[in-house]
Amino acid sequence: MQNLKKRINTLYEGASPGAVRFRYGIIIFDGLSILFFIATAHVDHGPMLIAISQLLGVIIGLDLAARLWIARNRKAFLWQIYTLADVTVIVTLLLDPLFSGSLAFLRILRALRLIHSYHLLRDLRRDSEFFRRNEDALLAGINLFVFIFATAMAVLIFFIDETQTQSPYVDALYFTVATLTTTGFGDITMASPAGKMFSVFVMVVGVALFVRLAQAIFQPQKVRYTCPTCGLTRHDIDAVHCKHCGEQLKILTTGVE
Repeated sequence: MQNLKKRINTLYEGASPGAVRFRYGIIIFDGLSILFFIATAHVDHGPMLIAISQLLGVIIGLDLAARLWIARNRKAFLWQIYTLADVTVIVTLLLDPLFSGSLAFLRILRALRLIHSYHLLRDLRRDSEFFRRNEDALLAGINLFVFIFATAMAVLIFFIDETQTQSPYVDALYFTVATLTTTGFGDITMASPAGKMFSVFVMVVGVALFVRLAQAIFQPQKVRYTCPTCGLTRHDIDAVHCKHCGEQLKILTTGVE
């Protein structure tokens, strides 16, 4: 068992080409599973979709079990928001026949781990110059994307009467974006108190995410370099000294373009 645990730990923690390929394979699987969740959230789940959902639940469960097994602090690992999101997704997948797709929107929470996976970020920072240059904007954009589609799923499930429209999913997405941007066309509105409070939530959180994305795109770019004295990790590209403690920095750069 110790040899097996060591091999699994190497796959999830190691820096060998094989370990990196394994983690990129997980990233691809996560991305495809998210697309599947989005595409099937508003579709009636027949035997085929139920079987696929339960298979995905088993695979995600095995991945979670492996990460829990090799975790240094299992109690802390279990209470991480990404672990709780994975558990929620696994439950909704394995118990799909009981839910009949009504909680399918919760599966978008799987994207939380895709976005914030430590090893995903580490590998991308090492392998992709484009990611290093645009990390903040990319992560902010993905966060906004996940919020929009998760919210649209909630609107579809809880507030859209599918008998009153020919395109319930499009209406849910349309309402979400119109509310999030505070455009407020008014052609689709929430009449119930719960719907109005949900709209307030979408506007408040959505505007904050939009502002975060705009800041990431337009603010001066930063580079990641840990100051040996104070530990500050974000610095200007041309920084010579740490703004926090004044320590001289030796940030590797490619020079002026």
